[in-house]
Amino acid sequence: MKHVTYYTTGTCSRQIDFDLDDNDRITGLRFLGGCNGNLQGISRLVEGMPRAEAIARLRGIRCGAKLTSCPDQLATALSQA
Repeated sequence: MKHVTYYTTGTCSRQIDFDLDDNDRITGLRFLGGCNGNLQGISRLVEGMPRAEAIARLRGIRCGAKLTSCPDQLATALSQA
C-alpha cells in the first residue's frame, strides 16, 4: 500500500489524499476543500478503479474557464504517484 498526498494548483480544492493498493487500485480518496458533493461523488466513482483507467477518464477535464479541474488534478496526482 502506498499513501499519496498531492497539493493541487488552479482549483478550489487544496489537497488530494489517496492510497494505491498492491494491485495499483485507488482507495481512500479524499479531497480537502472544493465542491464537497461533487468531490465525494468522484471519490466514490473511482474507489477501487485501476490507476491507469482513472487517469485516462479524468485527464483534460476543465472547470469553466480554468485550464484544469479537480478531476484533472487527480489525474496528475495519479500520474506522479
